[in-house]
Amino acid sequence: MLVLGIETTCDETAASVVHRGADGVGDIRSNVVYSQIAEHKEFGGVVPEIAARAHVEVLDQVISKALIDAQVRLSDCEAIAAAAGPGLIGGVIVGLTEAKAIALAAKKKFVAVNHLEAHALSVRLIGRVDFPYLLLLASGGHTQLVLVEDIGRYRKIGGTVDDAIGEAFDKAGKMLGLGYPGGPAVEQRALEGDPQRFDLPRPMFGRAEPDFSLSGLKTALRIEAEAIAPLSEQDVSDLCASFQAAVIDVIADRTRVALRKLRDTVYKPTAFVVAGGVAANQAIRLMLESETARLDTPLIVPPQALCTDNGAMIAWAAAERLARGMEDTLDFAPRPRWPLAEEKQSA
Repeated sequence: MLVLGIETTCDETAASVVHRGADGVGDIRSNVVYSQIAEHKEFGGVVPEIAARAHVEVLDQVISKALIDAQVRLSDCEAIAAAAGPGLIGGVIVGLTEAKAIALAAKKKFVAVNHLEAHALSVRLIGRVDFPYLLLLASGGHTQLVLVEDIGRYRKIGGTVDDAIGEAFDKAGKMLGLGYPGGPAVEQRALEGDPQRFDLPRPMFGRAEPDFSLSGLKTALRIEAEAIAPLSEQDVSDLCASFQAAVIDVIADRTRVALRKLRDTVYKPTAFVVAGGVAANQAIRLMLESETARLDTPLIVPPQALCTDNGAMIAWAAAERLARGMEDTLDFAPRPRWPLAEEKQSA
């Protein structure tokens, strides 16, 4: 089947055409993403109203380009899918409404996709990954450890009690004057810094439950920065390196706890999967390669284009659902909050 997927939950306007073969093998025919970084840069973060307006302005063109790049017509698609949440409600409404209108006009099946489920299943688009697998979903808005048992069956193992990992990186970058988006800038400056110069805390380290907390680390970074202000360029690099090292230690510890907790149960994971924008951080990837190898669990990280928000993961999640006979009606309501553990089981 061919599925057109639309993603507008935050600050990327995206559309993609994905093919799912009868054998379950996926093929991305097109994957178009329009980033709104330029629109939000002067504000130091995503402004919901600006994001929604930008989606309205470019979504038609993005969808048209996705169809052209895939060399297909709308009539060739079996279904239209859109992320129905969680996310910024204005943006969610834009993509969901467009998908419903297209499905209605073209008489196509419609699937409302949980954005988090799309991240969780994206790894199956690039190759065969058997259930159950343990997912670290780490992005600007979400940090969760989830056991992916099957399509529509998700067991939350741990999560953040405050900031998400990506959010903490972005706020650290903003605090140190590195602009928006702050996460990639912190990673880059960390390469030039001394990770041992500042003794920053490792929140939740050693706890029995694999949860995260990053607000205290962020506060500690601010205190260290204020104590030595005004900051030199080297100070900023050292602060970035020390902050990233602390986050890496926390992720490593939380990963160990989660995998050990599941290893000797009937839910022993077939793999450890990382998805979300934070998966693009090379230092975090290198650490996870080492940790998962030590725990004899394969590490699988989708390509960077599938880690950040994109339409291909939306189309693929819909295709996986359609293969199980799951589809939705056009009265499906947008959801600003939609926990993955509450994912719908059937149509």
